[in-house]
Amino acid sequence: MSEKNLHTARIVSSIAATAISLACGTNYVYSAWGPQFAERLHLSSTEQNLIGTFGNLGMYLMGIPVGILVDRQGPRPAIIIGGLLLGAGYFPLHQAYDKGFASVPLLCMFSFFTGFGGCAAFAAAIKTSAINWPHHRGTATAFPLAAFGLSAFFFSMFAQFVFPGNTGHFLLVLSCGTFGLTFVSFFFLRVLPHAHYAPLSSSESSNRLHRTKSEESKYRARQALLEPGRSISGAPETEEGDPPSYQGIRSEAHEGVLSETSSLMSSPASSSPGDVIEEPVIKDHAHRVDIRGWKMLPLLEFWQLFCLMGILTGIGLMTINNIGNDVRALWRHYDDSVDDDFIMKRQAMHVSILSVCSFSGRLLSGVGSDFLVRVLHASRLWCLTIACLVFLVAQILAINIQNPHFLGFVSGFTGIAYGFLFGCFPSLVAEAFGIYGLSTNWGVITLSPVICGNIFNLLYGHIYDIHSIINQKGSRECTEGLECYRGAYLVTVIACVVALALNIWSIHYTHALREEEDRLREEEERD
Repeated sequence: MSEKNLHTARIVSSIAATAISLACGTNYVYSAWGPQFAERLHLSSTEQNLIGTFGNLGMYLMGIPVGILVDRQGPRPAIIIGGLLLGAGYFPLHQAYDKGFASVPLLCMFSFFTGFGGCAAFAAAIKTSAINWPHHRGTATAFPLAAFGLSAFFFSMFAQFVFPGNTGHFLLVLSCGTFGLTFVSFFFLRVLPHAHYAPLSSSESSNRLHRTKSEESKYRARQALLEPGRSISGAPETEEGDPPSYQGIRSEAHEGVLSETSSLMSSPASSSPGDVIEEPVIKDHAHRVDIRGWKMLPLLEFWQLFCLMGILTGIGLMTINNIGNDVRALWRHYDDSVDDDFIMKRQAMHVSILSVCSFSGRLLSGVGSDFLVRVLHASRLWCLTIACLVFLVAQILAINIQNPHFLGFVSGFTGIAYGFLFGCFPSLVAEAFGIYGLSTNWGVITLSPVICGNIFNLLYGHIYDIHSIINQKGSRECTEGLECYRGAYLVTVIACVVALALNIWSIHYTHALREEEDRLREEEERD
């Protein structure tokens, strides 16, 4: 396949990855149907939050096994598994709503399936984008990340136009829509090679026995480019079945030197047959290292990222999963004449605000992090500083806003901060531990929201239930307005300050660590 055709195929694959991601972020639309679901099945706020939490558990707890699957088998099996689980999770929830009863453990299991399915398909989409565009990782992964954030808005608006006010039909749309998007996109998602390969002659092949230490490191770096799921054309195997050696590899790192400022959509550079290309010196830290799974645990850099991810995701998830309850509490206190249909529309509006702002934050963060690294030569961690500050503003607003007309500021700032967080984090993980184990490492990192997300969500549910009463219909409701949930946001204000301090320290630590690594590598090359 020619370079031009490969470039086109990569763009098509990126579009498919974006469509898949659009189906994977539906956990964040839970606030649009969760309160109505709980009311119909007579669930408490804590039970409602428990069901939502199991969706988050599926998304984040299954990250490691999904990551291992994607890294070893390529993205395609994970997409099929993800699509099936999404459909199998939402359809029983639709049936439970129509019947008006179901056991909470079963509901938690089906919610877990939706998160698990989204995790599997999304990991495949991100890994494909990161490998297909190695020198534009921030930008390339920003599109599926942004689509993931836009998912709630997409499905919420679609259901509002097609089935306005009908929660049961909305759940049916989620079941069919998520499966349909992943199934169709499956046929277009491919991991495509970035290098030209030419077999070594037998005399050149014999030189492999005499590589120096420096040459050995370069050879391992080249070999690491071969990923599961990548189709290598014109690469014959030896009679013994061993993989062949290659010369003239135009490595991803070498391309990065030539096209550091090129556009993601620019025409690919071509090379003529017989061109002599120097052995590349891999300068990108993400291509020099390959640290996976348990090997990350002794590293301080891992625990910095793990804690930042956990704290900031937990803060965001508390609002994302409970903005519907915020809306209901403020409106019931502000104007007790409003009906359920009015409140449901306001809940859908806030979910849409969260989703659109998350989309914007993810896109800006992904592209902005590339700008920070390439133009300003600064750390991508500065994007997390922005996320911390915006989260802090959102929490301060949440503990002060009593008029529901202004609650959109809480939704908007939370969405932007959450988007900034996830827009740059995959690139941070790849940069710290290597691109080749990204899916596995991303799965390990996303274990942290399981801890903090549960703590903040269950804390919110407990505080909300303390202020709630049983109404004449047998459902729980809180009419105290801001006091229904203010205590939960006081805790997240403190969490924001802790995360901001940790992030500033991480920037200085990482900068010193990279400088020391560069110094040691230069000394090794001189030797």
